[in-house]
Amino acid sequence: MRRIALLLALIGIGLLAGAGPASAHAALIGSDPPEGASLASGPQRVSLTFSQSVQTGFSEVTVVGPNGEQWQAGEPVDDGAVVSVPVRPLGPAGEYTIGYRVLSADSHPVQGSVRFTLTEPGSAAAAPAAPTSTAPPDGAAGDTAARDAAAGDGGAPVWPWLVGAGVLVALGVVAALRVGRAR
Repeated sequence: MRRIALLLALIGIGLLAGAGPASAHAALIGSDPPEGASLASGPQRVSLTFSQSVQTGFSEVTVVGPNGEQWQAGEPVDDGAVVSVPVRPLGPAGEYTIGYRVLSADSHPVQGSVRFTLTEPGSAAAAPAAPTSTAPPDGAAGDTAARDAAAGDGGAPVWPWLVGAGVLVALGVVAALRVGRAR
């Protein structure tokens, strides 16, 4: 009976030792316009493509011009692994930054930026940046549901699984010992 209990304990320890956090988070695999592109005219929409689907309703995308003005024209649209946002006609020539923050399917926040250059001034005058719910390109903190939902490192904590596995192993050992005594 002790051998069974020892075997169950070793199996439990092996399971616990092999447990680790998942590392498959969404990663940016492409954008339109692409990183470093030089454009003579501004895009009507920017799109970001990720390696896996993102959670709907938590995406934030900004398009910030050379003087800090924001040029996105609405809320981002999540379509599986693609997140896009319409863009107003751009203004001054220079470097524009597409800042993003999305939530992976595993609830891990992913943020970054893509830069492109407008080589010819656009037809629009710069509008003052209005407060929005989107994140600035540097991913600075803001008060959004995505950040609230992704507190900490954004992934699900591992400790409840470890405690649960430990409890199950302990119950198995106790059950094995009781069955052995009954015989």
